[in-house]
Amino acid sequence: MQVILLEKINNVGNLGDLVVVKPGFARNFLLPAGKARLATPANIEDFEQRRAEFEKQQSDQLEASRRRAGELEGATVSVYARAGNEGKLFGSVGTDEIAQAFVAAGKQVEKREVRLPDGPLRALGEHELSLHIHAEIDVSVTVNVEPEAE
Repeated sequence: MQVILLEKINNVGNLGDLVVVKPGFARNFLLPAGKARLATPANIEDFEQRRAEFEKQQSDQLEASRRRAGELEGATVSVYARAGNEGKLFGSVGTDEIAQAFVAAGKQVEKREVRLPDGPLRALGEHELSLHIHAEIDVSVTVNVEPEAE
């Protein structure tokens, strides 16, 4: 299925690219999220007329993401979890708990922005991870997993 991208999408293309994607990806993600339009002649013509508007919108989003990344760069938050004597957690700390810790610290972070390349955190201590703020911006942060007070 051929679509016109309305913003940059990792591993797919940039703003204004005509790309061929699988129909399910287009129907279930790109089109409902407003990230793309079907590549019909009318939509292509409409996009070309509004290209400057889309480019300005994308540059504004990128600038806002850069400001937000500057605030978050190097941030450290603490997450409390039940742990055994050897420092292993009884459960794990996932993206939701990390995002909630940032919100409690006064920094707006969404669950979908937290990247855990090695899976959920299962041990006490400091863990370096990244936040995927924008298609072009990743921020390095530290999460300190501490035992809950009993």
